[in-house]
Order: sequence, then structure tokens, then C-alpha cells
Amino acid sequence: MRIVAFQKDDAAAIGVRLDETVVDLSIAAPNLPSTLRGLLIADALSAAAEAAAGAGSNAHLEYGALDLLPPISDPPKILCVGRNYAEHAKEGGAEVPAYPDIFMRSRLSLVGAGQPIIRPPVSTQLDFEGELMAVIGAPVHRANETQAVAAVAGYSVFNDATLRDYQRRTGQWTVGKNFDGTGAFGPEFVTADEVTPGAEGLRLQTRLNGQVMQDANTDDMVFSVATALSIISEAMSLEPGDLLATGTPSGVGYARTPPVWMKPGDTVEVEIEGIGTLRNPVEDDAS
Repeated sequence: MRIVAFQKDDAAAIGVRLDETVVDLSIAAPNLPSTLRGLLIADALSAAAEAAAGAGSNAHLEYGALDLLPPISDPPKILCVGRNYAEHAKEGGAEVPAYPDIFMRSRLSLVGAGQPIIRPPVSTQLDFEGELMAVIGAPVHRANETQAVAAVAGYSVFNDATLRDYQRRTGQWTVGKNFDGTGAFGPEFVTADEVTPGAEGLRLQTRLNGQVMQDANTDDMVFSVATALSIISEAMSLEPGDLLATGTPSGVGYARTPPVWMKPGDTVEVEIEGIGTLRNPVEDDAS
């Protein structure tokens, strides 16, 4: 099943995508939670699928006409694994990590598919990072790898766009990873049964203005989804709606000669096999 979040009048809504239409769950199943996180907390994904299958024509919307939002706009935690592809670590002059480099993002950094990634006025070093995003669907604490990956409800696509000069001003990366409007997420949430176990063996490609910049496979991760979640759960409890961005492969802009930075007028796409294509324009901050 594929679920999208979208703007409806002055509120957010969710729906089940069926090819080029979306079943608006606020019409098809008004008794269900109105957010994906709510569905996960209520363990109601199956109910959403049943409602979509039986929905009348009045609940069907044109997918291409929707103003998409991040699949989850209010995650309790956004956890990210840095240097999780060996070749990406090497292109940055770093050793392949023996333990995951974990950092966190703020929810205000998220934008949906089709929404602009914002370049702030203080920097031009806006870089792309195509990534697989795992969405937690059940509590996880001190879990082994089998238990950890079983708690993943599904997957999506992420672009961990980064202000490189700000990232390097400190040793722990947080400021460069948390500018408002830089973390593109979507276009949809895909349940785990739609892809390979642990989302392994999936091709990941990032394109800037149609040119391939990153081309790798999720098998190239240093720490798989299962391993990363198991390790993280030693330290903290995970809960439904938490997100895990699993790192980016080699080919990022800063490692090129000369460096390639995203700029206003660009379009960046991240495509993951079986999950979808996240496409965003780039704009300057107009505020």
C-alpha cells in the first residue's frame, strides 16, 4: 500500500494511492486517524487499505493535482546515519565507520515532494544527498536485528540537503543539516511488504537537472536498516512515526572538482527502485 499526505483546504489529509488516483481517507474512512503517524499508532494500516478498496468515486482524487506534504510532518524523532556508504566516507577523506555516525534533524527542516528546497541567504554551498528513509511502525527498544526490522512499517525517499560550510563549522554536523526547508521527504510512504526485506538490494539514484550524480544500491550500506536500528535501540526507545534516514552514497556535490552546489532554478530528483521518485525545485529563501 502507498499512502500520501496532502494539503486539503486549510488542513492536512492523507490518502491511499491507487495508480493515478488517491482515495481521500477523510471521506472514505472519517473515523480513522487523519495522519499517517496516527494510523501507525492505532495499528490501522489494514483498516486504511480496506477503506480504500471499498471507497466510492466521490473519495477519489487526481494524484497529479495534489499539493503533497511530507508523509509524516510531525515525527517524534528524525534520526540520520552519516557516512553509511563506504565510498561516500572515502570521498570525504574519512574512514569507514565502525559504529554508526548518528545525528538528528528537526521536523521544521522537512518539505514534501514538489515543494522547493530552500537555499538560505547565508550560504551557497547547498548539497544533495539521496537517501532511503525508514518509517518506524511499532515500539523498538533493545531489539535484535530481526525485531528491529520487523518494526519498520514502510519506506520513503529522502534528500538530506546540507549546507556544507555550516556542517563543517562544528564537529557534530547539526547546524548544517537543519536549515528550514532543506530536507525533502516523499512523495509517499510505501508499506514494507511492497519492497524487499529491509529494503535491501534497491537501486538509488540522484539526478540534478537530469544528470545522474549518485548511482548506488542499498546493499552498499555499511549498516543495514536492521543493524542501524538495533544499535540505535540500545540507547533510545523508538516509537511509531519515528524516521530513520539511512545515509547517502558517493557522488555528492562537495566531492566533485569543481564542487557542484544546488542553486535556484535547479530540479533535483532522488529515485529508489520500488519506492518512487522524489522531485523538488530549488529556490532562494524569499523571507
